[in-house]
Amino acid sequence: YMASISNIFIDQGTDFSITVDVTQADGAPLNLTGYSAAAQIRKTYGSSNVSAVFTTSISAAAGQVTLSLTDTQTSGLTAGRYVYDLNITSGSTTTRVVEGQAIITPGVTR
Repeated sequence: YMASISNIFIDQGTDFSITVDVTQADGAPLNLTGYSAAAQIRKTYGSSNVSAVFTTSISAAAGQVTLSLTDTQTSGLTAGRYVYDLNITSGSTTTRVVEGQAIITPGVTR
């Protein structure tokens, strides 16, 4: 399974949410019963510091994982380019589902 590449745009100071469809090779949704999910934003792939941790929620039968950040979390991110990914784990097997750039766009209204 290859991770898909998807760049996301996050507005600084606002709530953010995106739903990722996890599919099998034939395009059918992967049943995520028993899976856990983890997703993070870092400034670079090599960064030891985590810039933000997404809250993840799984809709198992639909094969969907929703990634969310609060307005407080996005306010704490400096505008610019970051990287992120989403991993799902079942038992001892971890799979990267999606990865890409997370572009934080600056806000005006506070």
